[in-house]
Amino acid sequence: MSLSCCWSRSKQKSGENKTLSTFSLMDPPTSPAAQNPSSLHSDSIISSLLSFPASTPFSIACSFDRELEKALASASDDASVQDRLLNRTIQLASLLLDSTERCFRKRASAHNSVAWVLPPELTVKVFSKLDTKSLMQAATCCTVFNKCAMDRSSYAHIDLTTATKQADNEVVCTMIHRAGKELRSLKLGHVTRRYGPDPAPTSIWFNGPFLSSLAYNNGFLGSRLRSLRLYNIRWMTCSSSFEVFSFCSNLTDLRIVGSNCPFRQLFMTLTKKCRLIEHLCLGTYFPLGTMDASTVSHLIELVTKSPNLTSLTLLCFQLTNDMARNLVESCRKLKYLNFSRSPKINGHFLRDLGNSCKESPLETLIMRNCVKLEEKEVLELCNSLLKGNFKFIRHIDVSSNNGLVSDDGLLDMGFAPNKAYKIMGSAHLKGGH
Repeated sequence: MSLSCCWSRSKQKSGENKTLSTFSLMDPPTSPAAQNPSSLHSDSIISSLLSFPASTPFSIACSFDRELEKALASASDDASVQDRLLNRTIQLASLLLDSTERCFRKRASAHNSVAWVLPPELTVKVFSKLDTKSLMQAATCCTVFNKCAMDRSSYAHIDLTTATKQADNEVVCTMIHRAGKELRSLKLGHVTRRYGPDPAPTSIWFNGPFLSSLAYNNGFLGSRLRSLRLYNIRWMTCSSSFEVFSFCSNLTDLRIVGSNCPFRQLFMTLTKKCRLIEHLCLGTYFPLGTMDASTVSHLIELVTKSPNLTSLTLLCFQLTNDMARNLVESCRKLKYLNFSRSPKINGHFLRDLGNSCKESPLETLIMRNCVKLEEKEVLELCNSLLKGNFKFIRHIDVSSNNGLVSDDGLLDMGFAPNKAYKIMGSAHLKGGH
């Protein structure tokens, strides 16, 4: 079921009290004395129909056919009169079906309210763990679930990654407003798992400031947000979209992957407004052009002025060895580092890392598919580890689909330092193909 369909059905469920059409059955009066003769006659006919003796569906259908044929035969020879009679019959049958479905829903809701063992507060807690598409589906089940699904706490963690193509500006903004002051995390886009040089997935385009609701009421909603993850999203107007980060001062987890955002402007905004970031992940699917000195300086300033930063991921960035070293040296609390698919890092960065960051709290180092990464520099890092440097490191991944560069400049497809892995014990080193 698509998210738009779930969202539409949820809105219909929450606004169920609507005026019936001209041909709808009126609710019975509370007092028999208030009923007019026509209403009493209608009630008598319907009561007779409901008390019809049990019979096979075929015989009942035959009876309807005979009576309808008689009514058409006794009607005027005018075709329009017969058409009106048939339309009226269809309308009456539709009213009977609608009335039956309404009664069925009421009985089901009453049954669920009794049979559902969890109190509303616990039901809301369970709903808050669902992704947003599943929450919308639950909201259409019954009145009990719909009421719990409308609670703000159910939208504390909005996850629209399971139905990206169905989520548009209106849906995103409405979800944010529905969460209100309870909003804590927001995931949006299309998550993919990439290995190797596969082309980037089809991106999702938004033709408006879909995050503008975070700036509502002077940024009240944005200030409550802790985690924001955007995958493969393209903005029509990037400049206006990034203004919303000015209201997200309490962000601790930011992930933007596969975006067309101007990173220089993003770095400047985050440096000024988002000082509490602990996990930062930025990435593209194809290498960016050479990073100019201004962009690099703003990136280093962002890292330096984020005292709580413990996890840094920069995917497919044109980082040089010096840039990478300066970033690591600027993050003294860094525990997780991922520079995968960096086309310029050739291994000197690893040697510098072993010399300048011996007491670093770094626990995980990921450098997958760095095409210029040299085998000798990886071995030098291994030796540094064996000497007791990097006391906290637990996992190193330098794997590459094309292998590592050997001393003669060729790719070594068989590099796999199993011996080093056995000696280090606690540290896990992956290499080669």
